[in-house]
Amino acid sequence: MKLSRIAAASLLASAMGIAAAQAQDTLKIGVILPYSGQFADTATQLDAGIKLYMKQHGDTVAGKKIEVIRKDVGGIAPPVAKRLAEELVVRDKVDILAGFVLTPNAIAACGVSAEAKKLMVIMNAATSIITEKSPYCTRTSFTLPMVTQTLGAWAAKNGVKKAYTMAADYAPGHDAEQGFITGLKAGGGEIIGSVRMAVANPDFSAYVQRAKDINPESIFVFVPAGAQPAAFGKAIAERGIDTKKIRVMGAGELTDDSALKQMGDAALGIITAWNYDHNHNSKMNKDFVAAFKKDNNGVNPNFLAVGGYDGMHLIYEAVKKTKGKLDADSLIGAVKGMKWESPRGPMSIDPETRDVISTIYIRRVQKVGGQLVNVEVDRIPNVKDPVKAAMKK
Repeated sequence: MKLSRIAAASLLASAMGIAAAQAQDTLKIGVILPYSGQFADTATQLDAGIKLYMKQHGDTVAGKKIEVIRKDVGGIAPPVAKRLAEELVVRDKVDILAGFVLTPNAIAACGVSAEAKKLMVIMNAATSIITEKSPYCTRTSFTLPMVTQTLGAWAAKNGVKKAYTMAADYAPGHDAEQGFITGLKAGGGEIIGSVRMAVANPDFSAYVQRAKDINPESIFVFVPAGAQPAAFGKAIAERGIDTKKIRVMGAGELTDDSALKQMGDAALGIITAWNYDHNHNSKMNKDFVAAFKKDNNGVNPNFLAVGGYDGMHLIYEAVKKTKGKLDADSLIGAVKGMKWESPRGPMSIDPETRDVISTIYIRRVQKVGGQLVNVEVDRIPNVKDPVKAAMKK
């Protein structure tokens, strides 16, 4: 059954007054995440960020009691994501859709956001085009080209002339790879080869061996967050990729905590660009990390956690700005141009694109106090999504 038919029935029921009084005093947020399956770790982190923000700032904003309704999409499943979004809008009568670790699911839900006129807050999914799929969609994470084009440009300025690329074969992987290529070539660099890797439960050993056999000057890598960075890191270690001889670069997932544990000292020297790391040196971040670890059995927050945390900040501040008005036009108007200080540094929402603007950090894996750590070696402030910026030229 199409959303429009269900929505029509729902609107008729609402007009008859069903639950109207209760709805006036409640802000319902529908969160769609892969709570089960191979990406479950991503949902755990992101949802913990949501919970921490609500714990610190209360469950009421602008006189509205906040109710979070969680739905498990299970993995990369666009039809399921669309159905869950429809159910949240029609049956649960949510005011806002949020979450979305994975790009295909986010794109599927955008159609529901557009048709039902609901604010949709992307807290992770990082393909550039997502926010263009609904006029009510915004994002508090990053776009992959923001990260990888910045990395490619930085690499070219710092001696990288030739690179081999390895990217997961789906839209985010293509986005990440193209961003790096664009940045490197603009700086005079060259791509000498590439491979697309399976997304679902890949065996990385053959891919890594192929890269090693080519013996490139540098390798750019993109794999999705969750269990795969650790598996890729293990393959690098087992296949004997020497990061002193071959410069390995990638987006931040490549060297998250679990991946570093798998790689051990083989990770030393790996360079990544990213929007957040729990080692970021600011008082706000230190307080955030301490609170997160206290609530999550000593686990450090990652980029997913801060995406969820900032996503809730955006929602709270937007509702405050509208004085409790929850229609999508009012909320998206409040979101445009919003600025705030995050555990990751200064943040804002581009008023033209509704997409995030933030600092991108260049990090190198080093040993600090006997532990493998992503150490910031450079930072590029106020980075916008370069894909949308190019479209506007």
